Amino acid sequence: MTEPLHIIGGGMAGSEAAWAAANLGVPVVIHEMRPKVATFAHRTGDFAEMVCSNSFRSDDHEQNAVGLIHWEMRAAGSLVMEIALKHRLPAGGALAVDRDPFAAAVTAKLKSHPLISTSYEEVTELPSYGHWIIATGPLTSPSLAQSIRAATGADALAFFDAIAPIVYTESIDMSVAWLQSRYDKGETEDEQKAYINCPMTRDQYEAFIDALLAAEKTEFHEGETAGYFDGCLPIEVMAERGRETLRHGPMKPVGLTNAHKPDEKAYAVVQLRRDNKLGTLHNIVGFQTKMKYGAQTAVFKMIPGLENASFARLGGIHRNTFINSPTLLDAQMRLKSRPYIRFAGQITGVEGYVESAAMGLLAGRMAAHDLLGHELSPPPPETAMGALVTHITGGAEAKTFQPMNVNFGLFPPIDAKGGRRGRAVRYKAYTDRAKQAFTEWLS
Repeated sequence: MTEPLHIIGGGMAGSEAAWAAANLGVPVVIHEMRPKVATFAHRTGDFAEMVCSNSFRSDDHEQNAVGLIHWEMRAAGSLVMEIALKHRLPAGGALAVDRDPFAAAVTAKLKSHPLISTSYEEVTELPSYGHWIIATGPLTSPSLAQSIRAATGADALAFFDAIAPIVYTESIDMSVAWLQSRYDKGETEDEQKAYINCPMTRDQYEAFIDALLAAEKTEFHEGETAGYFDGCLPIEVMAERGRETLRHGPMKPVGLTNAHKPDEKAYAVVQLRRDNKLGTLHNIVGFQTKMKYGAQTAVFKMIPGLENASFARLGGIHRNTFINSPTLLDAQMRLKSRPYIRFAGQITGVEGYVESAAMGLLAGRMAAHDLLGHELSPPPPETAMGALVTHITGGAEAKTFQPMNVNFGLFPPIDAKGGRRGRAVRYKAYTDRAKQAFTEWLS
């Protein structure tokens, strides 16, 4: 019988790696320390628990690199994408899910697979033999993180990540707020009304910024000097960069018309996205924060429509770790100093649920092929998965390596013969080329 593949971590990457390897006929053991050993952000022991958001972002596979990686994952038999579609919530052009049923379904699917077993013990040191994938994510336990640092001979890089608050829907004043997706985006009425919008006048916005800047914040411990990932900045950090920053970011008023006052243009708009299928919870989009709990309640209740808001979860901040993958990993995502160990997910320096799951899928397939006696080449760099794995395993500059979402800037340039192309035409060319290359790679 084929030797087992051991996977440390049951998050997005670990779940996807286990599913991919088991479906190729390789026995898998998932080592998950939760719920026995808790983390700052997780609430359950379920696999693939979503923490920071309930969204996989854009599902547009013709104009968006994230949507393209959705397409590639579906083509490759992704478990995460399969379950996400079954628990999808209206979110305009984005793919958002009902997070608890989603995680429960992923857990049930993995536990029912005859080749997958689970160990709920914490792995505290890098293993010295066998076949392993480390997919412990940004909240790797301190003991394992220390073992990784000792083995790689370098300090793990780190950055801080923040979580947005969740509001009970019934506590939102809908005589002030209204339902609408930006630019009415979506094919159905539910999609076109997937967000709750809270408008602000200029005076209200200025008062909100003042309160945000003055609010008491969580302070880091001495020696914690890591920065933030730009795609998940706390709102107060954005506000510190300029008073208009939020109004041109998560609070931008464009593409929205106040249903209560259609002739009155809002100066800024706060959006909330449905967080569960019942519609009883909504998260405040882009409102990651490091404010202390009491300050959060006071500041967020300044938002029109949220004056009487009741919070199911307040925001928070936690420290993430990731390795310098361009230095430490080979093209097969193996640790160069210990090639029987692969890394996958956010710990490799990819950012986002989708990117983490995609790298788990690749690591699982690559490890399974190794165990079955033949090497699987990475997808070509013209594909979304290929561009991302190329970036983290050598394409990025090691000295300045930071977490990265998938984007068209990672892809080999499109031949621009025939003159300068418009963005829509250029992005369509990227996705057409990628789909053809990925289909050929799969076959």
